[in-house]
Amino acid sequence: MLMLATRNLGSLFFTGGVMLTLCCAGANAADFVLTSPVFKDGAPIVGTKYGGNLKSNPNCIGENVSPAFSWSNPPEGTKSFAMLMYDPEGRGGAGITQWVAYGIPASLTGLAEGEGSQPADKFIIGKNSIEPAGYIGPCAPRGAPHHYVFTLIANDLEPGALKSDLTRDELAAALSGHVKGVTGLVGLYARP
Repeated sequence: MLMLATRNLGSLFFTGGVMLTLCCAGANAADFVLTSPVFKDGAPIVGTKYGGNLKSNPNCIGENVSPAFSWSNPPEGTKSFAMLMYDPEGRGGAGITQWVAYGIPASLTGLAEGEGSQPADKFIIGKNSIEPAGYIGPCAPRGAPHHYVFTLIANDLEPGALKSDLTRDELAAALSGHVKGVTGLVGLYARP
């Protein structure tokens, strides 16, 4: 069974199977919280609405609508946020990045339902492990659910500081030394 700590991610950011310490001392990550009205931390993401709809994958039978998210208590000095979605069981355990978004202005306190599924005007879209860019909803097979890890990274970079089309690993490198705090949620999903 895969066990993932989400609430107290603190200064840890996972990339390519390597754990990197990116946050500065003094950030109070326990106060920085990510929530969704669609699912609770560690609970199922119910229904196919939020599932992916890639024709090339028979497990992607959803509508590809990104869930709504909200966050509170960002660390002092936050200028922008990055949002990642990662399925560690995807591709036979090799993992798959299904959403990379960054340059989200610090003035925002959340993203509306479907906002990650559409062309972005509030943030920059990075590259996923597979095409297309932007939110790709869960595409787990029937049976044991996959764990979809949503990670929100507060950082001190201006919203337009990073170029577009960064991969998850490139984003991790670009954020090194700029992370103010990290929080996240895990949603469970299996094909109905």
